[in-house]
Amino acid sequence: MLPRNVLTSPAHRVFRFRGCLFAKKEAAVFGRRTYSSVSAHTIPASPEDRALATIFDRPRSTFGPSSSWTTGLFGHRSLTHPEALINLTDETLIRAQLLTDRILRSRESREELLLVVKNLDRLSDLLCGVIDLAELVQNAHPERAWIEAANFAHEKLCNFMNVLNTHTGLYAVLKAVLTDPSIVKTLTPEAHATALIFWRDFENSAIDLPPDKRDKFVSLSSEILVLGRTFLQGASAPGPPAAIKPSELAGLKDQGMGVRLKLQARFTQRDLLIYPGSLQAQMIMRSAPAEEPRRRVYIASNSSTPEQINALETLLRARAELAQLVGKSNYAQMALDDKMAKSPGNVLHFLDALMDHTRPAARRALRGLSQRKQVHLNLPTLPVIQAWDRDFYCPPEPPAPPIALPPLTLGTVFMGLSRLFRHLYGISLRPVDVTSGEVWHSDVTKLEVVDEQKGVIGWIYADLFARRGKASGAAHYTVRCSRRTDNDDVVGDLISPETEQLVTLSREFEAVKRHKLPGQNGIYQLPLVVLLCEFARPTVAQGPTVLQWHEVTTLFHEMGHAMHSMIGRTEYQNVSGTRCATDFVELPSILMEHFLSSPTVLSLFDADGTSAVRQSGNHHEDPCHSIDTYSQILLAALDQVYHSPTVLDPNFDSTAELAKLHNTRGLIPHVPGTSFQTHFGHLVGYAATYYSYLFDRAIASRVWRNVFSENPLNRETGEKYKSEVLSYGGGKDPWKMVGTLLSAPQLESGDAEAMREVGRWRIEDEVGQPGRH
Repeated sequence: MLPRNVLTSPAHRVFRFRGCLFAKKEAAVFGRRTYSSVSAHTIPASPEDRALATIFDRPRSTFGPSSSWTTGLFGHRSLTHPEALINLTDETLIRAQLLTDRILRSRESREELLLVVKNLDRLSDLLCGVIDLAELVQNAHPERAWIEAANFAHEKLCNFMNVLNTHTGLYAVLKAVLTDPSIVKTLTPEAHATALIFWRDFENSAIDLPPDKRDKFVSLSSEILVLGRTFLQGASAPGPPAAIKPSELAGLKDQGMGVRLKLQARFTQRDLLIYPGSLQAQMIMRSAPAEEPRRRVYIASNSSTPEQINALETLLRARAELAQLVGKSNYAQMALDDKMAKSPGNVLHFLDALMDHTRPAARRALRGLSQRKQVHLNLPTLPVIQAWDRDFYCPPEPPAPPIALPPLTLGTVFMGLSRLFRHLYGISLRPVDVTSGEVWHSDVTKLEVVDEQKGVIGWIYADLFARRGKASGAAHYTVRCSRRTDNDDVVGDLISPETEQLVTLSREFEAVKRHKLPGQNGIYQLPLVVLLCEFARPTVAQGPTVLQWHEVTTLFHEMGHAMHSMIGRTEYQNVSGTRCATDFVELPSILMEHFLSSPTVLSLFDADGTSAVRQSGNHHEDPCHSIDTYSQILLAALDQVYHSPTVLDPNFDSTAELAKLHNTRGLIPHVPGTSFQTHFGHLVGYAATYYSYLFDRAIASRVWRNVFSENPLNRETGEKYKSEVLSYGGGKDPWKMVGTLLSAPQLESGDAEAMREVGRWRIEDEVGQPGRH
């Protein structure tokens, strides 16, 4: 199935938060697995584990601040009202300008040049600390005044970032550092990686071009933002309905909505108008035995206006012109410079190998659908499977656990997560009381992330229940990243006694972040993340929240991101935790989903360790899983075509390119008159990097199978993964991390052959459904 549109993080820029928002995660769909003999894990849950379960399972109406002491958001004493966020924004700009001026003076002394990378990272953190908090408020706070204050903060600080992104003086200072061998050799590997992030992003912002070309760059960048918004609006806009005759509803398999539609048609005696994306449209695609209504609904759902097509093609041309302006042959090359893939050619090596590997299984599955269609229509030969046949002959089945489990409450799942982390990393989740004003809604639960040796290493604020006005779906927000702070040398920013009076709020905001961990040199800013979900709220009448299996999978996925943020302990915030390459960042979260395939891990949901684990029934594999995987590979290939030099050809036609790809390399023929590409919203947020999720799926499958599957609770294995991968964030070459973890040094070069090798790995047995992001 084609993925639904999801929100994505903004384009990575010099001073922009790298990877700040992991957006909506869709339900995983996969075949049931049968285990003939399984033993439950028998270690009972601790009192702390049981308390964690209770805190999430009791009705939220019993919650409230633990004391009368009042603080502000996230414990910042001053953030008690919206005006404080506006004041904090203004003070942050004052401090950011002082720090910018200091960096610009750096060439006056060698001592200051040695601090340039640190100070650039501090400047980024100073701005992102408020921007990322504001972004959370925009999406989660129930009060309009707070949202408006967050909008003000976000816009004002991002505008200042845009100035920094094209600041030739800052670029000249960084160039002086990176072209001085005596200074470069003083940089740690992490500091050097951070410096290169700034360097690449400066150069991708046309920083070294003449003024007229820089003006053109700014103009194109603005145009791309506007076109992107226009494209997304068109992608989410409802299309014209399909007219379905009452007689075409005969034999509907759906006995709920289908019955209502038939009654409606009988009462009105007119054609029914079925709108794309509606529940009625989904029902017809799954349940209508007649092919014609499914065909019309499919065409309506995948049609476009000329304006939508023009918006996309203009966007693609603008991106290509932008890339050529900064000396890149195409936009994909510009986007991939700092990714694991490195180049469009390497992406194609990966996708070609993955296609070759997946195609036989997908063709077998397609033949199975064709046989079903042949029997259904009583045809003498095998018919062609069309795009509108997929959901009817292979309807999606409700995702289910690999073994029979009792109903899983939200608290039970959090208890299992904490027990899993304790086994793997010596880390547990501990609920703590919040003070009045610390959180934005009574739904929010605060968790300390506790290391058995270091104590508290970060915090997770869990805002898990659906409510009006809150962003939909599941998301991971990094409100604060880890970084070392005791060597900040704030005094060197020339904050005078007079200036200090103007930035007291900002100074207090920064001071709250500082923490000293046992057994660790230095003082660190500890990470703070927020998880947003939309589960049902527990009530007195109905009891605890019981999660469906796809919701359990979603929570494991999000906690994979959260633990990446918690464990990543770097000196620079630009490489902390999830601030890493786009085609690496999903690895920890997808790997977490694999743990749900282990009966040993699932036994951690049993607090007493006494329940017998039962097999779940007949073995069943989703026959369409490989078809869906192959469809995602085609979309990733289309993304590469759309960001190649092809788009600058005056005769470029995005629909023709889509049809060509489907008809030459696809399984199901393109439907004339349709243009799915205008509904492919990922072309905005994942421009030239849509392959990333498939790439991380392949790596996660191999890591699970080779490293964790035999003994998923092994502490030694968990510590290796923690120390070799999670702790580095983006501060180490991910190819080296993956190569070390898999004991595969041949991967460490990250060359074309490494990309082909990952493409040859088996991913059909992994637990995530294509389209999750």
